[in-house]
Amino acid sequence: MNEREKFSSRLGFILISAGCSIGLGNVWRFPYIVGEYGGAAFVLVYLFFLVAIGLPIMAMEFSVGRASRKSVASGFKVLQPEKTKWHLFGYVAMGGNYLLMMFYNTIGGWMIAYFFKMLKGKFDGVDSNQVENIYHKMVESPQETVFWTIVVVVLGFGICSLGLKNGVERITKVMMSSLFIIMIILVVRSFTLPGMAEGLSFYLKPDFSKMAQAGIFNVISAAMGQAFFTLSIGMGSMQIFGSYIDKQRSLTGEALSIMALDTFVAILSGLIVFPACFSFGVSPESGPNLVFITLPNIFNSMQGGRIWGTLFFAFMSFTALSTTIAVFENIISFAVDLWGTTRKKAVLFNLPAVIILSLPCALGFNLLSDIQPLGAGSTIMDLEDFIVSNNILPLGALVYVAFCVTKHGWGWENFYNEVNTGKGIHYPSWLKNYLKYVIVPVVLFIFVQGYISI
Repeated sequence: MNEREKFSSRLGFILISAGCSIGLGNVWRFPYIVGEYGGAAFVLVYLFFLVAIGLPIMAMEFSVGRASRKSVASGFKVLQPEKTKWHLFGYVAMGGNYLLMMFYNTIGGWMIAYFFKMLKGKFDGVDSNQVENIYHKMVESPQETVFWTIVVVVLGFGICSLGLKNGVERITKVMMSSLFIIMIILVVRSFTLPGMAEGLSFYLKPDFSKMAQAGIFNVISAAMGQAFFTLSIGMGSMQIFGSYIDKQRSLTGEALSIMALDTFVAILSGLIVFPACFSFGVSPESGPNLVFITLPNIFNSMQGGRIWGTLFFAFMSFTALSTTIAVFENIISFAVDLWGTTRKKAVLFNLPAVIILSLPCALGFNLLSDIQPLGAGSTIMDLEDFIVSNNILPLGALVYVAFCVTKHGWGWENFYNEVNTGKGIHYPSWLKNYLKYVIVPVVLFIFVQGYISI
């Protein structure tokens, strides 16, 4: 039996767990959703749901991980009462982690590709139509999309193969530190742009008339969904890191620290994007094209744009890789926990497997573009994202709540003792009824709303 590895420091645990939740949802999806739903008023609603929904469930995932010392593959089996079948959810969660990587690797590959395109000056002197053509040429080339997808997979598993402390923890610390430094440099640059004040006003000054214009119900639904999905709670992505930490600190405080870092990155990304949009007359509601088409055009209009663009896509690449490494660590732990295999063997098995599984998404923009599973214009990526974001994550969150609250699962007393073991902020006892009667219907609402939107 392999002895469970542990983080060398609390900082390592916080940065790696934050690296998992800090993903492209923070820096790609967050700014354009804020743009679509009215700016600062949306941000306030988002922050409310982040604390009201995300915090309690994240603490649950950490608790199940720390108490079982296992990943989601076998953690429920360790803690479940006799003759119950909670462990079956582990297989669904394992599938969710693989499915997430099947499309996330492709987007991460695009970020790294754009970093090198900016570094080489591919965008120098090109007009807006040519910028758009560079993007379409990249995604429509099967060779390019597959190549960069493989680069992400090899980098991620290569780092994980070095071990928890020497690979995942050490390299994630460097990446996350670099990410924060680059973001602060880019924020300072944005603050020097001529349209800075207008951009900041849109982003930071609440205007509830804009919220009403977007539709209050739509804003609440979008804020709830963004708050929930940015943390990747519900399929064991956080449970694995809980299994690597000791009992010196209570888990509510740790979850709060990670959530604060996650929010910090999301807020900073808006401080980078919105002043730039208003300075160069670009709509902040540009949608997903904001990163790959709108921002390169903005960098072209800036003095020293090649430098700022290279820094921006270095930051985006670090963001993507931090999540990839964290989820790959989870995937590796499945084999280690289920079969007692070594980390190296788990990597050797999973590296080619994940590359093969990633191919449908990478090819879905070119060779397999005729496959439109969710209707005209949709892609294989859209289907994979929908299964994870609108099904596995919300339903998985309900499983964690039910497992920790009901007597038919691990039970409230066991969970409450585990989450509050150690120094720091304690989980309030009154949350039991809140979890049962408020969070459960809210998460079900997110689940149903996903199908309504489709």
